[in-house]
Amino acid sequence: MNPNKALWEKGDFTKIAETMRESGEALVSKLGITKDLNILDLGCGDGTTAIPEAKLGANVLGVDIASNLVEAGNIRAKTAGLTNCTFQEGDATDLQDLKDETFDLSVSFFGAMFAPKPFDVAKEMVRVTRPGGRIVMGNWIPGDPTLVAQILKISSAYTPPPPEGFISPMLWGVEDHVTERFGNAGIAKENISFTKDTFTFNASYAPSEFVKTFKNYYGPTMNAFEAAEKNGKAMDLQHELEELFNSQNKSADKNATSIPATFLRVTVIR
Repeated sequence: MNPNKALWEKGDFTKIAETMRESGEALVSKLGITKDLNILDLGCGDGTTAIPEAKLGANVLGVDIASNLVEAGNIRAKTAGLTNCTFQEGDATDLQDLKDETFDLSVSFFGAMFAPKPFDVAKEMVRVTRPGGRIVMGNWIPGDPTLVAQILKISSAYTPPPPEGFISPMLWGVEDHVTERFGNAGIAKENISFTKDTFTFNASYAPSEFVKTFKNYYGPTMNAFEAAEKNGKAMDLQHELEELFNSQNKSADKNATSIPATFLRVTVIR
């Protein structure tokens, strides 16, 4: 079993994705999407950005390694009556089913960054994008004080060290690494630009409940709790996460959650 596939099929990421819908739509509205644009949405989950892209009239293919998320995405597209949006299984490191220079726009928000072999990921995204087309990524930033970077940092303190040769997905949030990866795939440095952006998680329940959502449904946090349980530290992890979520909640309603997270938006001109 592919460990990356196992990680993202664990739990049910759609429960987290439900808190990402508004920001997903807002992010897509900045991409200059026009009717009939051919878009690849890589590491798409159940369509947080793919569905809004299709609603703007683009032809969207969502690709994700997790079969349960692909199934959920196809159900969402069908329910919305979107015949221009389909989801299929695939590995961001080897998009073997996709032809060269197929897409006008290839996007990946918080998806492809978690695939191993980052140089292969960059190479594949470049390969399937047409000359003159764009690649846009949204990647969490290592050491950033906002939500997701801190969840992953806290969780890693409770889990065993990664295997030898492991490359942190957070390096996709470092400009020099991104430039090197796309440079290796043939993209000139001047064709890569960066900006910091904000993604907000909104839930109609309290931050402590949001922690439970991550604990029960988000693969990396589930693994952290399993490891912490074995070491008798599950309550410590729970308290750390609750403190984080409560301190970052911007909602005026204590029974609701609105937490902004900073990410690096990468734009590549093919």
